Amino acid sequence: MTELTQRLTDRIGRDFPLGSGEQACGYLKGLTADACGGQDLERIQAAVVLASDGQWERFLAVFKLLAVDWRDVLMAGGLGNEDWPQVLNRELGSNCHELL
Repeated sequence: MTELTQRLTDRIGRDFPLGSGEQACGYLKGLTADACGGQDLERIQAAVVLASDGQWERFLAVFKLLAVDWRDVLMAGGLGNEDWPQVLNRELGSNCHELL
């Protein structure tokens, strides 16, 4: 089981109601980089969250889409282009403190 970054956990807490936010965290912790084409795991997890826009049913649909094509999830979450690190920092906040 993978831990979520604090900034992603914070975003989930802002976007989702309490019960579904906890469920979303549980689903995302079960993801592995191998299951997502070897992509940066936080990038994939964040794309699911961003594409879901705080809606539980949409989260489930986007999460299921990962099994079909993780690239579609990246595009839906706005993290499918070369500028994804900047977009991720803009959406979640800087991760400088997590690198220490």
